[in-house]
Amino acid sequence: MSRISVRGFAVASATAVTTVGAVVGVAAGQPASVNAEATAADATIADIPAGAQAQVQTASLTQQADDASTQADAAALKSAQEAARKAAAETAQSKKDAADEAAKKAADERKEKALAASRSASRDVGDLLGKSSYTVAETQALARQMMAGDQFQCFSNIVDHESGWNYRATNASSGAYGLVQALPGSKMSSAGSDWQTNPATQIKWGLNYMNDRYGSPCGAWSFWQANSWY
Repeated sequence: MSRISVRGFAVASATAVTTVGAVVGVAAGQPASVNAEATAADATIADIPAGAQAQVQTASLTQQADDASTQADAAALKSAQEAARKAAAETAQSKKDAADEAAKKAADERKEKALAASRSASRDVGDLLGKSSYTVAETQALARQMMAGDQFQCFSNIVDHESGWNYRATNASSGAYGLVQALPGSKMSSAGSDWQTNPATQIKWGLNYMNDRYGSPCGAWSFWQANSWY
């Protein structure tokens, strides 16, 4: 029989090496205290009695099987982890895509509502224009449709004090005229030739004046509160 090294059977673990060493030690008549692993490292199959060779080979093959099983378990774990990461990434991407789609849909709906409101406001303004006279409610409705919603109250506060929403109001002493009491009233002709009879023209001029001088109707109202004029 050729001298086949015990290490050639891949006795890699401490348990397998100890088993082989013990068998070798007993076969050689060595004391039990001899280091089993060192003895196993130097021994060969030829040094082991024939009856013990099968045990050595079995121990070696068992260790190889254990090592193969451990490697297979590690590979399976790695594969499972990779699959889990891939699944998590796909789930995250799906959620992101769904969120993006929902956000786009919501934005489109808001845009459509804004366009519909704008068209409605344009029709409402058109319905109010060209009349021979206007009520306070109609004049206020025009103003609401001609400026940002958060500026209307400030604009209204000024008009309340200046003219009480009377677009034909005239200050007998100064000659100031209209909703915003332009002085002289003819200044409002820059917004339209019908400045004397059309509240929309007066609102347009007053809004431009407040924006240019104070930044906004609310800026003008803050100044008015401090000075009782603007």
